[in-house]
Amino acid sequence: MRILFPIYFLCCFTLFAQSDELARDYFENGDFEKALYQYEKLHEQSPSNINYITSLVSTHQQLEQYDQAETFLLSLIKRIDYPAFFVELGYNFQLKNDLEKALINYQKAIQSLDDNVSNAFSVARSFQTHNLLDEAIVVYEKAMLIKPELNFKFQLAHLYGEKGEIEKMFLSYMEFAERNPVALNNIKRYLNDFISDNPNNNNNILFRKTLLKKMQQEPNLLWNDMLSWLFIKQKDFEKAFIQEKAIFNRMPESLTGIEALGDMAFNENDYEVAKAIYTFLIEAAQDSDTQLHAHYNLLQLETKLSAVKNYDVINDKYVELFKQYGIFPQTLKLQLAYAHFLAFNKDETGKATEFLEKTLTLPLSQFETAKVKLKLADILVLQEKFNQALIYYTQIQRNLKNSTIAQEARFKVAKTSYYKGDFKWAESQLNILKASTSQLIANDALNLKLLIADNKYQDSLQTALKLYSKADLLAFQNKNDEAILVLNSILEHHKTEPIIAQTLLKQAALFEEKKQFKKAQANYELIIANYRDGILVDDAYYKLALILETHLNAPEKAKAMFEQIIFNHPDSIYFVEARKRYRALRGDAIN
Repeated sequence: MRILFPIYFLCCFTLFAQSDELARDYFENGDFEKALYQYEKLHEQSPSNINYITSLVSTHQQLEQYDQAETFLLSLIKRIDYPAFFVELGYNFQLKNDLEKALINYQKAIQSLDDNVSNAFSVARSFQTHNLLDEAIVVYEKAMLIKPELNFKFQLAHLYGEKGEIEKMFLSYMEFAERNPVALNNIKRYLNDFISDNPNNNNNILFRKTLLKKMQQEPNLLWNDMLSWLFIKQKDFEKAFIQEKAIFNRMPESLTGIEALGDMAFNENDYEVAKAIYTFLIEAAQDSDTQLHAHYNLLQLETKLSAVKNYDVINDKYVELFKQYGIFPQTLKLQLAYAHFLAFNKDETGKATEFLEKTLTLPLSQFETAKVKLKLADILVLQEKFNQALIYYTQIQRNLKNSTIAQEARFKVAKTSYYKGDFKWAESQLNILKASTSQLIANDALNLKLLIADNKYQDSLQTALKLYSKADLLAFQNKNDEAILVLNSILEHHKTEPIIAQTLLKQAALFEEKKQFKKAQANYELIIANYRDGILVDDAYYKLALILETHLNAPEKAKAMFEQIIFNHPDSIYFVEARKRYRALRGDAIN
């Protein structure tokens, strides 16, 4: 019997769940007679289950069996003290066009709060279910009057949002956050549906004004936080920085928000603000980790924006930092950046290699050692010492099997083999990486594999593919002008081969790096005109749209390009971002 009872209970539960699902399926498919039969059985088995009760009432109403629903609800009201049933009864009268009786029952539901304020949530939810939003608002407001410690501002905000009363919604969210600061991130998620990237959007303007008014009336760091969030969403990082500094001045315990803001500004190419933030972090931070992170980013920024003639100044800054902070495992990230700068920017590969070999003598962990070897191997590839580079990459794979850095090393093995023209070995490595745990590595591996697979059979000598890999290597070596010339050679002498679209795309990216946006535009337009059915056309549409919007001051043309992705390429990886940017250009009020 001890064994049989649990089995019997489990079987009953399974059948019950199946009946519930079956009833819902019938209802959703409009087969209300069958749904009614199932819900009657479920109610008989569980007579106090509110979900079955309301579903049974709704099914009667769908069948226009209002009298049966009324009789059923009246019997329930006598048996169960659940004031939300008055809302259900009132709504049933409303469906019968008996508005007087409907209002009487709605009032009974609202008045039930006088006896027991805890009825508020179920009564308001019942009103909301039937889209009686004003009544639901009355319930929540009355509950808070009766018992001021209750806080239904979050629910009220939802209701105001549904009604389109945006200012009241903003205020309700703010008042809820004021009493529940831990809910701030959830509130921001809900606000996302009403705030856009466009600072001229009416909701954005209203939200900003509401926050500023709150700051004047009731100063609170929450309003600074929300303003910072708004400005970040609008990509106005300078104004966000002002708010983050205000927060820091009052709460100097953490600089995390300012650090994240600096990285966002950098990634969005707002270099002036990024520079100001990193400089602030260096001066304000008390711990060396934060200072080093800021120094690192500031040097990356300066390197990106500096002319070659200023590289000696940057070199001196690295040297001074190593004097200040030392050459220890704690400064490894800075050491790797310096080696990269020496090799890839100053073309001092010997000095870079010597520096990294000294780094390897430090007491590094296995992963830290792998990072140094990865950079050493990259420098060897830069020098076209491919076999020596492959030794380092292979060591990393062997020593840290299945780790992300090992997968990165395997990808670099494939890329190095590809640079050498050993496409067969490169493909064998790329096949393994398709299942990489790193999505970025898996995507890069797939793209390189497709490039090789699509172009290795067209020409038995693989001349065009070898030229393309040479151009790729030149780009890796920061020799963009030479890479562009090699790609031109492909475009001139291999016009009928499938690699042309990829060549145009690669060359356009190099033109963009050189800020030759008109030339990049021409390449993207050639892809769209001649390779409309190819797999790269959505890349061309998206990248062309970005140039038109950001650099060529042609928002209407950009909008047309984004539109092509939205309507003709819904499976594109750019679809979500294209739709977002399209709506921003169109001036939509809501995301």
